[in-house]
Amino acid sequence: MAGTRKTLALRRAALPLLGAFTFCIFIAALSPAQNTGKTIRHHKVTEPNPDFPPELVQAEASIEKKDYSAAEPLLQKVIAAHPDNYQAWFDLGFVYHALEKMDDSIAAYRKSVAAKPDVFESNLNLGLSLAAAHQPEAEIYLRAATQLKPTAHVEQGRARAWLSLAHVLEATKPEEAIAAYHQAELLEPADVESHLSAGPLLEKQNRFADAEQEYKQALGLDPKSSDALTGLANIYMRGRRFPEAEDALHKLLALHPDDAPAHMQLGRILAAAGKNDDAMAEMQAGLKLAPGDAGLERDLADLYANAGKFDQAQALYQSLLLARGNDADLHAGLGQVFLKQRKFPEAEKEFLAVVKLKPDFGAAYGDLAVAAQENKDYELAIRAADARAKFLPEIPMSFFMRASAYDHLRDYKNAATNYHRFLEVAGGKFPDQEWQARHRLIAIEPKKK
Repeated sequence: MAGTRKTLALRRAALPLLGAFTFCIFIAALSPAQNTGKTIRHHKVTEPNPDFPPELVQAEASIEKKDYSAAEPLLQKVIAAHPDNYQAWFDLGFVYHALEKMDDSIAAYRKSVAAKPDVFESNLNLGLSLAAAHQPEAEIYLRAATQLKPTAHVEQGRARAWLSLAHVLEATKPEEAIAAYHQAELLEPADVESHLSAGPLLEKQNRFADAEQEYKQALGLDPKSSDALTGLANIYMRGRRFPEAEDALHKLLALHPDDAPAHMQLGRILAAAGKNDDAMAEMQAGLKLAPGDAGLERDLADLYANAGKFDQAQALYQSLLLARGNDADLHAGLGQVFLKQRKFPEAEKEFLAVVKLKPDFGAAYGDLAVAAQENKDYELAIRAADARAKFLPEIPMSFFMRASAYDHLRDYKNAATNYHRFLEVAGGKFPDQEWQARHRLIAIEPKKK
């Protein structure tokens, strides 16, 4: 959501199937941008092989106990005697990862893959470690993993490989990434992660209908998925499907009543639907949870102004301007509030600030002309109306206001010209002003003999 909560897609990339090569399989999950190294044991596949070097058996026993410092020298001893032992290199990669020696971990995984290229876990771990290090070579090993058979949890492991590959491909090969997410979905149809990851990528490609389906599928699998609800709300808002967006956000807030961005977005939707009181309540709730959100304060100030709560709008605009005095839009908002309260000197001051900060702000010149006219500063009113005409098409009331200003300055020639131009375009839509223009023309134009 722009200026608002953006689409949440929790991206739990499969981090290393890390484990001792008694083929104890570990599966971990983490954000693509963050490598925590935390692992969870899921399945022990085989008993220790009696033909393994005894140091390898001891090292794996230490790994079982998470005593990585004890395992490291044992594994170093194994590879010194058996440099092509892919199991020992794999375990050493795991140990280095646990000890946060990431470069050493990558090097060890490389050795494991070089010694035996057809091991799923080695390729996956190496690919994921390279991805965490932002190295494009990760794609090679993750692709290899998708074509290999995991030692255990076959479908889950393959789904992880496709999912991890998709994350790596997103930035450079989005179409291939989407295809990879779909492969993961086929392998693990009950897992929401692929849907939640594919959704935002499809949004970026403006494939909103496809993204919507991904979020709906995720929501079908997990009705309490805040990420799916947020994604749907974003799509509905983008498509101006406000009732559906409102419904999604109500469901999100039922799950997470302290979600400040959701309150903010719901407030904006309610405001767009003209439900001003409900909108203000949601925005106020959002500000209470996230005080100091300038974007929301500005939206709330605009809403107060539109709802006729001028004192509250004025206070918010002035508070915002204390920190952002060079923001032309804030000055314009405050100027509009002053205009509506008929505080014309204050309004003129604000609109002068606006056009100084933003000289091409055509609408502000029109507002400045109104304020100046009411303040009887007719020369400024004319200059402002003329400046407006440089950026925006003329409107009937521009001619009338200019004519009235010239009339007050007793420049009857220019007054008459603008009265005539006003009458030419008014078309009966401004009866009071049209009556006044005709009568002033009778008074100021030379009488024909």
